[in-house]
Amino acid sequence: QVQLVESGGDFVQPGGSLRLACAASGTIFNINTMAWYRQAPGKRRDLVASITSAGDTNYATNYANSVKGRFTISRDNAKRSAYLQMNNLMPEDTAVYFCMCVVNGRDYWGKGTLVTVSP
Repeated sequence: QVQLVESGGDFVQPGGSLRLACAASGTIFNINTMAWYRQAPGKRRDLVASITSAGDTNYATNYANSVKGRFTISRDNAKRSAYLQMNNLMPEDTAVYFCMCVVNGRDYWGKGTLVTVSP
């Protein structure tokens, strides 16, 4: 079983920055993909960014068009953690942000952390 815990959500004004963190625990030998999704009120859960192991210390990243150039995903395998650096935040970034990881072909999800961007 794998557990994910997100942290770092907060209230921030437009143009501000936040750094989300996701820590994985449990029986884990290898995490292939770690990702961040978000869900705004009344909307579906969408992918924000993902980072996938591509061998040794190489990773492939993928971003939603709406966050490219503003958000950066990273991971620390030794800490079993993933991070999402969010800069130049906009009101439309307001959502609950969920961490997801893929271990042995199975998806695991955290409970989410709330990011609110408002004047």
